[in-house]
Amino acid sequence: MTSSTTPGIARFNALEEAAATTALHEVCASSAWGRKLLSRRPYTTAEALYAASDAAMAELTADDLAEAMAGHPPIGRPKPGDPTSSREQAGMAGASEDLRTEMLELNLAYQDKFGHVFLICATGRTGEQMRDAVRDRIGNSPEQEREIVRTELGKINRIRLARLAERAELAEQAEEENA
Repeated sequence: MTSSTTPGIARFNALEEAAATTALHEVCASSAWGRKLLSRRPYTTAEALYAASDAAMAELTADDLAEAMAGHPPIGRPKPGDPTSSREQAGMAGASEDLRTEMLELNLAYQDKFGHVFLICATGRTGEQMRDAVRDRIGNSPEQEREIVRTELGKINRIRLARLAERAELAEQAEEENA
């Protein structure tokens, strides 16, 4: 992105707090993360927004991470009617029934061990790559896995923030709320 404020960032900065909170909650379900990003507005660039996201992610407690993870469906089962969830998990869309069944079993084993869904930045990954990742990560300690999840959430947040920063709908929301 450029070093000047983009129209999308300007629109995000102009949102009323409630609308900005809602928009950020769609990016990440952690209320602590959202509050930290709100408190640092206005942003001059997308890079500044991403840096604030990274800093907020680094500060999240285990409970904050759990809240963020609760906003993510299991791999292979995107939220019905949620285009973001479907787009992010597109690598599983054409997966064989065997792979889907294996992912369900691995997801359940992972959840039994760690107490939360297997979380990975699925954008651009195939079903096989996601299966291999859960196989590799299920042997981690809870502490190792928490830090991997923090990193994966950060990647997901950056992708979602990029979309947020460019969404034309924000202009309409801001105009309606400021009218």
